[in-house]
Amino acid sequence: MSDFDPTAGAPPGRQDDTIVLPFFDFSVVPTSPAPAGDAGRPLTVARADPELVRDIEQAFDPVDRSGLDLDDRFDLLDDPHLLDDPGAGRRARRARESAGGARPARHATRPPFWSRRVPGRHAAVPRRAGWESRYRSTLLLADLGVGLAAGALAFVLRFGRVTSVEDRVYLLFSVLLPVALVAVLALARAYESRFLFVGTDEYQRVIRAGLGLTAGAAIVSYAFDIPTARSYVLVALPAAAFAAVVVRFALRKRLHRARERGECLRRVVVVGHELAILHVTRQLRRERYHGMEVVGACLPPSRAGDVDLPVLGTFDDVAEAVRASAADTVVVLSCPELDGQALRRLAWRLERDEVDLIVASALIDVAGARTTIRPVDGLPMLHVEHPRLEGGARVVKEVVDRVGAAFLLVLLAPVLLAVAVAIRRDSPGPVLFRQVRTGRDGSPFLMYKFRSMYLDAEARLAELAHLNEHDGVLFKIRDDPRVTPVGRWLRRLSLDELPQLLNVLRGQMSLVGPRPPLPQEVAAYPDDVRRRLAVKPGMTGLWQVSGRSDLSWEEAIRLDLRYVENWSLSLDIVILMRTVTAVARTSGAY
Repeated sequence: MSDFDPTAGAPPGRQDDTIVLPFFDFSVVPTSPAPAGDAGRPLTVARADPELVRDIEQAFDPVDRSGLDLDDRFDLLDDPHLLDDPGAGRRARRARESAGGARPARHATRPPFWSRRVPGRHAAVPRRAGWESRYRSTLLLADLGVGLAAGALAFVLRFGRVTSVEDRVYLLFSVLLPVALVAVLALARAYESRFLFVGTDEYQRVIRAGLGLTAGAAIVSYAFDIPTARSYVLVALPAAAFAAVVVRFALRKRLHRARERGECLRRVVVVGHELAILHVTRQLRRERYHGMEVVGACLPPSRAGDVDLPVLGTFDDVAEAVRASAADTVVVLSCPELDGQALRRLAWRLERDEVDLIVASALIDVAGARTTIRPVDGLPMLHVEHPRLEGGARVVKEVVDRVGAAFLLVLLAPVLLAVAVAIRRDSPGPVLFRQVRTGRDGSPFLMYKFRSMYLDAEARLAELAHLNEHDGVLFKIRDDPRVTPVGRWLRRLSLDELPQLLNVLRGQMSLVGPRPPLPQEVAAYPDDVRRRLAVKPGMTGLWQVSGRSDLSWEEAIRLDLRYVENWSLSLDIVILMRTVTAVARTSGAY
């Protein structure tokens, strides 16, 4: 096989049209005229009939077809009409063999049918599977390294060096910790693609896996009366879980940067009406970290508008549009034409090529944690729970806010002192800027910031109103003349926000939450926007880590409402980590 040239004997200019089918006998496969091949060698079939290629794909599709074995699949190729009744070929073959008939000659060696695929059938799916597999492998190696480092750290802090048999036992535990960590992460499904790349599910599963590993170690130690060094366990296991979250966050940020460069993207065909397609396309183009590149759209037959995308057909042409655009994902937006029956038929057509089907819900900014599918007499019902604005989780958030604020004030005391000295030397006036803002349930409070403007900033606001670069009720100018030289650096690095830690310590604000609005802004709020006052305002939030002042007023409000509706401790942790990278980028800070 290695010395065979599939283009040998083909006329010039025909090589790029050649399809090589090395596992078929020429007498079995009806083809267009082709150059004669050597006896006993694979034959080169030029310009094969498209219907034949489709039959070949169906016959060797890895999807289970009612328990067909390999001979059944070859019978499908002998007579494509058997696709309607594949069992007929098996019955005919058994009757022929019982009568002493010989089986038709096949190629001597048949590779497994799952390894045979007509080239060019669907290149996008293997490409996506390739980078996803590499990403999961990197996660696995990173978790092993994290477990080994956590075990080594705990051993050094607790024992220092090996001096006894007990030390050797804990040294063995340190070596086995990476394996145990990967095992519990796998049980928590922290390596499944559906939970990776975006969202907080991945971090929640890592944290649950760490808690489960710690609880399991405690239960085993107590049940079997094993003397365990508590200091070793309390260092190794929490350190492993925390480091795993940080490393996975770093790897995800690296993936997001690759997606900004146009790498590791899903090719998406969007199905729906014009306005919905325009909205989702604009959002996916802005938030490239989701990894979805919209390559085309399928619209209803009676379309009346431009979607700024290649229109690949109607709702009946989705499968063909996927093949034509080499897409690997179909996103179906809410539209009355695509009911349950139509979606089921579409899913059947897409599963052959392993194309992902995503159905966009009509619910706005409702996270998956608040939705549960409950079947009622075979009909799936989507149950939406109320957001958790009260209860034990809020108490935990309150404790975390105040303890975290106190810790950060102590940790950043030298930075706060240096900024205060720089402000006093830069321009006359107080170090702190005090302003009334609106807090939870509309209650006013006095918010603190480092002063970044001259003293007459409020008096000059009216003369600069016509230069406002922001829509809605906010006032923002990229090169505001009222900002001091030191103030520009403070705003770019978000250091002017640090005194708000005092507000968090006093319970007026939270570390994470919506942006604290001015009273005049709240007075202009529509009823829906007042929902953002249901929680405490925060020093950082989704609005701040998603673009800050570069976002439109409508988008900023939407992000704040999304946070209010889907708040969780894991979401707060993700936002805090994203804040570090957002500050380092300095984009949107002015």
